[in-house]
Amino acid sequence: MASPRLLRTCLLAALSAVLVASAAIGPAQAEAPDVTAAAVAFSDSFDGPAGAAVDSSKWQIQTGDNVNNHERQYYTSGNKNAALDGQGHLVITARRENPANYQCWYGTCQYTSARLNTAGKFHAQYGHVEARIKVPRGQGMWPAFWMLGTPVNWPDSGEIDIMENVGFEPSTVHGTIHGPGYSGSGGIGAAYSLPNGQAFADAFHTFAVDWAPDSITWSVDGNVYQRRTPADLGGRQWVFNKPFFLILNLAVGGYWPGDPDGSTVFPQQLVVDHVSVTTGDSPTGGPVRGLAGKCLDVAGASSANGTPVQLYDCNGTAAQQWTVASDGTLRALGKCLDATGNGTADGTTVQLWECTGGPNQRWTVTAARDIVNPQADKCLDVTGNNPANGTRLQLWTCTGAANQKWTVG
Repeated sequence: MASPRLLRTCLLAALSAVLVASAAIGPAQAEAPDVTAAAVAFSDSFDGPAGAAVDSSKWQIQTGDNVNNHERQYYTSGNKNAALDGQGHLVITARRENPANYQCWYGTCQYTSARLNTAGKFHAQYGHVEARIKVPRGQGMWPAFWMLGTPVNWPDSGEIDIMENVGFEPSTVHGTIHGPGYSGSGGIGAAYSLPNGQAFADAFHTFAVDWAPDSITWSVDGNVYQRRTPADLGGRQWVFNKPFFLILNLAVGGYWPGDPDGSTVFPQQLVVDHVSVTTGDSPTGGPVRGLAGKCLDVAGASSANGTPVQLYDCNGTAAQQWTVASDGTLRALGKCLDATGNGTADGTTVQLWECTGGPNQRWTVTAARDIVNPQADKCLDVTGNNPANGTRLQLWTCTGAANQKWTVG
């Protein structure tokens, strides 16, 4: 169970514009492939000169202390503790210092750091939310990548902790949800640990959630470690059906991590390579056409996990509107095209399933019009080369035959 992240001081989020980006796929022709939209709602790769502040159109800097968690840092403005490094990273730096003008709940603050959020700039509601991060190390360090529901009225408005790490657990991160009746120490979550005692501070790792109306699924480097649904709340309210904004911060000390001690070396840095939000239900999705000009179709237009994916006459319904997301998934009805049971053998059927970030949901659309699952190294195939409505789709060794050719968009 993840430890608590208590009430934060936050600004209210407002409605923001959504950016639409695209991923290149299409028919096998001499010219460049056609482009089909991947619903990238938010992205920041932190490009810019060393020492520059973050993009103010995407992020705002929150200042002050955090009395509620009894943290020891003061969050500063500008680029004092949050700046680009000129190599495509955001660096949040925690420093030991004692400036008299930084007053915390207990008196003069001992440390400075930074906290960024997208309140008033961008909010998310469902999709794949991820960041590639290298965390700091040391007793008392508390980095986090998380979200708060809007308007903020914690805990009733909800909180999704995508990644939290405390310095005394160098190999472990936590994912947690908080809401009415399950906040603070009663938050619902789980931990993920690296094998063989590896420390998260030694390398970059990708922390993500796949968020749907009735579930949230956490992963580290594509490895799913927990999934939460309304059934986990014991009758308490599920509050994750509204806009949330993103937050990155590096706290020092507090109830959970404890204070730094003589072993903690300063400065410490939280380094962020990128942050992105992609959605699977963009109106820019389109049909995927295959054998006999028929379409990739979710049987019965059902979004239930395990629904077969089949060949069917193209009809323009939502069951045939597929989005190629930037994380390599193919999405319809808010869920992902999935190789059943994580199978890789010839004849493994495909289905619709909650997006998990797993390799059985990753697909590559080639210029030769194959849709390939890299884990299996096999192609999306119309079973038996049968063009009849309702023919189930499967994985099969790539042959170049017509029943493995697809046109996306």
